[in-house]
Amino acid sequence: MTETGTVFIPPERRARSGVFIPPLLVIPFIIYNVVALFTGMTPTVWSSQLFTIPMVSGIQWSLTSGDLMLVLGLACLFFEVLKSTNTGRSSVVEHMLSTLMFVVFLVEFLLIGYAASSVFFILMMMAIFDVVAGFTVSITSAGRDVTMN
Repeated sequence: MTETGTVFIPPERRARSGVFIPPLLVIPFIIYNVVALFTGMTPTVWSSQLFTIPMVSGIQWSLTSGDLMLVLGLACLFFEVLKSTNTGRSSVVEHMLSTLMFVVFLVEFLLIGYAASSVFFILMMMAIFDVVAGFTVSITSAGRDVTMN
């Protein structure tokens, strides 16, 4: 508050207007389901080895298709957190769609047999982290828009 008892509200910041981007975690979700449909709907497909690299320690390091799917999910989660810093009009819709994406992950994990795998569970956890991080970042950045002295 100033000496006159009024609240100072800083000039309106221009919201970054960007294109609407749907939740990016839909990419690993769709890939997981397409792979499940074409490979006989068993979660064991995610444990298949893609390649092996000999390490300096003498141990063989192998990358599975499930590991690769989780790396894709982490990359999508990273960009989702970056997207959540946008305070434009579409951010509320994007948060709602991220929440819906988590609900779809949860329902599929609980009800569909081929989704009962560690890979799908970790992707689902990425979806809930996206929801929580998105709301947290948005609330924190919105709190900085109004300043009271």
